[in-house]
Amino acid sequence: MKDLIINADDFGYTRGVNEGIIRAHRDGILTSATLMANGAAFDDAVERAKANPTLAVGCHLVLTGGHSVAPREKIPSLADHEGCLPKSLPALIARVSLGGVRAQDMETEIRAQLEKIRHAGIELTHVDTHKHTHVHPRVMGVIGRVAREFGITRVRNPIENFRDSWRTARSERTGLAANMAASCAVRSVGSCFRSIAKKYGLRSPDHFLGLAITGSVSAAALCRLIEALPDGSTEIMTHPGLCDAELMSTDTRLNQQRETELDGLLSAEARRLAQTSGVRLIGYRELN
Repeated sequence: MKDLIINADDFGYTRGVNEGIIRAHRDGILTSATLMANGAAFDDAVERAKANPTLAVGCHLVLTGGHSVAPREKIPSLADHEGCLPKSLPALIARVSLGGVRAQDMETEIRAQLEKIRHAGIELTHVDTHKHTHVHPRVMGVIGRVAREFGITRVRNPIENFRDSWRTARSERTGLAANMAASCAVRSVGSCFRSIAKKYGLRSPDHFLGLAITGSVSAAALCRLIEALPDGSTEIMTHPGLCDAELMSTDTRLNQQRETELDGLLSAEARRLAQTSGVRLIGYRELN
């Protein structure tokens, strides 16, 4: 049996990203999305999610980039005087690793993000994080505690098998070195991640794909991933969306790439392959 979750990150980032995610679900093979509580288009995403109840929705926890959801005075070691979270992943990781960010402040912000989504009427299926910050042991420990408090029992395990990473990424012309480096960095903390997840009763799919080809999940790449799926459950991470003026005004590195991934999720080839290869498309709620 091969169960496949295809998740879209960054739900709520812009209205164009939201539109792309809904199209990929309604007309393609996307099954799941993770919602950014601090996204500029959060309200639009909530409205679209409620209008498309078959889309499973989790929380895309954000500790780097954008403004905090919790009041800045309650998280002084995490947000600056303007309420901005650390601008980059390296800046956050350095501060967390050196003890510059208090665990209590991370708990407060994570709790505020989950509460905002819950109060909007969205039943969360799982959690993951922007830039995969939850692979850091201190961040993962905090998420584990808060997830248990909220009754959340599923989390993305973003640790990609090296063979899978290389097989899926080697044909890409751009971003290969950076994406492979990110995949290797995440994999280096795999045993610690699994230990913390087990401690807090957090389950994950058996396999994860997409990190090494972030921004390059085209129709051809998606078909390669589906054809090579191992037995068990797998999550494929994607970033579909529309590349419009609103998106171009942000600091995301994924612009036109989002339309490439949207086209992949909408492709007839990928839909046909998913239907004929014995794959069961599921959301995190159906994860056994």
